[in-house]
Amino acid sequence: MHSPPLPATQDVVLIGGGHTHALFLLKWGMKPLPGARLTVINPGPTAPYSGMLPGFVAGHYTREELDIDLVRLARFAGARVILGAAEHLDPEAREVHVTGRPPIVFDLASVDVGITSQMPGMPGFAEHGIPAKPLGPFAQSWQEFREGTGPVNIAVIGGGVAGAELVLAMAYALKLRGRLGIATLIDSGPVLGQATPRLRKQMLRAFSEHRVSLVENAEIARVEADRILLTDGRSVLADFTTGAAGARPHDWLSQSGLALQDGFIQVGETLQSSDPAIFATGDCAHLSHAPRPKAGVYAVRQAPVLFHNMRALLTGDPLRRYQPQQDYLKLISLGSQEALGDRFGQQFAGPLVWRWKDRIDRNFMEKFRELPKMEPAELPPEHTDDLPDALGEKPMCGGCGAKAGRLALRAALADLPPSQRADIESLPGDDAAVLRIGEARQVISTDHLRAFTQDPYLMARIAAVHALGDIWAMGATPQAATANLILPRLSPKVQERTLREIMQGASQVFQEAGAEIVGGHTSLGDELSIGFTVTGLCSDRPITLAGAQAGDHLILTKPIGSGVLMAAEMAGEAQGADVAAALTLMCQAQGKAATILRGANAMTDVTGFGLTGHLLGICEASDLGAQLDMSAIPQMPGAAALSDAGTRSSLFKDNLALAPELAGMPAVSLLFDPQTAGGLLAAVSPDQVELLIQELRDNGYQAACIGQLASGPPSISLL
Repeated sequence: MHSPPLPATQDVVLIGGGHTHALFLLKWGMKPLPGARLTVINPGPTAPYSGMLPGFVAGHYTREELDIDLVRLARFAGARVILGAAEHLDPEAREVHVTGRPPIVFDLASVDVGITSQMPGMPGFAEHGIPAKPLGPFAQSWQEFREGTGPVNIAVIGGGVAGAELVLAMAYALKLRGRLGIATLIDSGPVLGQATPRLRKQMLRAFSEHRVSLVENAEIARVEADRILLTDGRSVLADFTTGAAGARPHDWLSQSGLALQDGFIQVGETLQSSDPAIFATGDCAHLSHAPRPKAGVYAVRQAPVLFHNMRALLTGDPLRRYQPQQDYLKLISLGSQEALGDRFGQQFAGPLVWRWKDRIDRNFMEKFRELPKMEPAELPPEHTDDLPDALGEKPMCGGCGAKAGRLALRAALADLPPSQRADIESLPGDDAAVLRIGEARQVISTDHLRAFTQDPYLMARIAAVHALGDIWAMGATPQAATANLILPRLSPKVQERTLREIMQGASQVFQEAGAEIVGGHTSLGDELSIGFTVTGLCSDRPITLAGAQAGDHLILTKPIGSGVLMAAEMAGEAQGADVAAALTLMCQAQGKAATILRGANAMTDVTGFGLTGHLLGICEASDLGAQLDMSAIPQMPGAAALSDAGTRSSLFKDNLALAPELAGMPAVSLLFDPQTAGGLLAAVSPDQVELLIQELRDNGYQAACIGQLASGPPSISLL
């Protein structure tokens, strides 16, 4: 008997992608809790590992080696990932407010957002300084600065161990490139004032080796673009100024209503805050029962306790206590591939210590690189012979990758009788229809998508943009929409939350397009599917697939590659940053582009049949051939590499059958990649191309001229 999916009944939300939460996601993927829907919120698709930051700064690690890919990790855990910065936590309403989207409701939450080294009280730092934490923005800024040219000066504010590691790594990287001018470590007291005499002696030797100057017992008056002014009148030259002075909590935590200690969330032995439904871990938490300094080792060791206790609250099991160790091994990078070890007051240094630290760090990161592969469910012992062929070698894609092929649709539609109504205009192969209502023309179309992201709000926005594509492609003004939703089984409260997110996300898109949602229908099924029937009004003749002229140039308003990226993301093979970029492009509405291209001779949107399939639609309706310039076709980041490696969407083979003459050519696979919420493809007069592309780019579109049309049979060739 078929077992339906179990309904989600509780929302568990992880706020921040710190080390504890990353390990939590890893454990959850190995042992998910039926009935719990997991969400992780983080400003970006990756989370840097603090243990490898000095090595990255020095140039020993690449950015990819530094980062934990939260998008990929969330897919493994079966969690939805929301890429945005948390700005408020409301314990009473059980809501997390995230910039740019409606609040996320939770039943249980955990906060692991780290700390900041921002210094708002220091004049000029906000304009000219780069805080060392959060790590992600700092790593990006340093990478760009490090790869520049010419001699430069650097300064680090904060003479603790973190600041010392940072300035040594920065000085080493610039010295290696022949760019180091002056490197300075500044502190309001003695540098490494809390360190043991032996540790300080070892670090002073490293400062001397890497030409780092110390400015101690100094007060800073102001940070400027190329220098730091001290209150005693001295100045320190610095083209790159960073701050590693102390640990500050994020300001928004102070408005949460939770019990705080110096701005950090107070937690007890079970890692629960003053609200038992909200946990906190890592640097943003203060261990009331056993205060400890801010260090990543504590965050790592909190993960098993957090994982157990959040599940225990949902299952009714006893909670565990977290008791931090009294001391821990400190491994301090010395710029070059040498490190200093310290524990219980004993020090040991040299290349061997670096290799030891390197092995520890790489072993930690390897947990997130080689995620266990989840085996597909086994088929029943008895089944039809051709069932494996029908299932294919991989799960069915979402979005347009889950659609039926163009040839199958064409065959099915061929059997339909011609329209008998005089108020329906017959169009040559367009997805939308034109209805005459008196003197007015109304365009009507429908589309729906099988979900490929577990974020209902984001999925609704993409589905709305996708459904409006046919309206925009015909030059119509969006008017109204009705929703057609299939929801997975959910408890009543989770169902209400999900519907609210869907309708808020979709409504924003339609209202921005000038349309309104006027109704709809919902039903329950095995998985989420979102669709809309949309209408638009045409004041002039609609733009159709027919009407293109020989010599017209082809303009594409969006890069291609969403199908292969979503297929790779499902398999855990895509980079999180590439997935995030693709989702952002899929959310990009085409209303402004349609207005700019309103004078096109023919136009369509590029969706499920891929660039080739939709271009063939124009060729067949206009009785023309097309020539494509592969080098000019914009591609989403990461798509070409995945395609070259053999990643394919479910609909790829059907699309390939549309133009088999291109199949044997090198590097053309993306031409057959099904697109979700893709760009507009317009045939325009040659004398308009440059002006139109410039206007499109001025409005934020990655538009390009990708080829032209010529007399000849309907076909596609490559220039």
